[in-house]
Amino acid sequence: MRTQNKETQSHLTPEKALEILKQGNLRFVNNLKANRNLLEQVNETAEGQFPFATILSCMDSRTSAELVFDQGLGDIFSIRIAGNILNEDILGSMEFATKVVGTKIIVVLGHTKCGAIVGACNHVEMGNLTTLINKIQPAIVAERTEYVGEQTGSNPEFVQKVTWRNVVLTMERIRRESPIIADLEKENKIKIIGALYDIETGVVSFL
Repeated sequence: MRTQNKETQSHLTPEKALEILKQGNLRFVNNLKANRNLLEQVNETAEGQFPFATILSCMDSRTSAELVFDQGLGDIFSIRIAGNILNEDILGSMEFATKVVGTKIIVVLGHTKCGAIVGACNHVEMGNLTTLINKIQPAIVAERTEYVGEQTGSNPEFVQKVTWRNVVLTMERIRRESPIIADLEKENKIKIIGALYDIETGVVSFL
């Protein structure tokens, strides 16, 4: 499988980009890989890159977007940070990826048993990590108004609900805080999608 080039990227629709990711995850789950020559892709991307997707995911070592979606060099912009949280720098990176480079889809990818989410639910405080974890608090506050049950990191169900809510709120913030990206979505030039990776099965579920 060859990497994306300017022509193939320009002809992709957001819907097709999503389908490529879904098919890639299906291959991953079934322990299959697209036939690609990575060294050849190094040569193909030496003069430029034309990725089709931008993926914001957690830094968790088990959630590499390139592997989870069976993609090669030059196929995706991968933005990784604990708790797949959003900040100004990440928004700027997304604007560059979509408006300048031309990616067709933004995926906010959470995952099960996320340590950052568990830490936020347990109000963990530790150096600079405290500031990062505080960015997850809006998802916890939103769930606490609806969820009846133990509301700590020891409750897997609550953690799962907060994880999904964190994805949804991040998508809303992207639209609200980046007029550039919001306009691209309104013009149907891109899609903003939420998803959850199951670390036990390898399956990605899309909103």
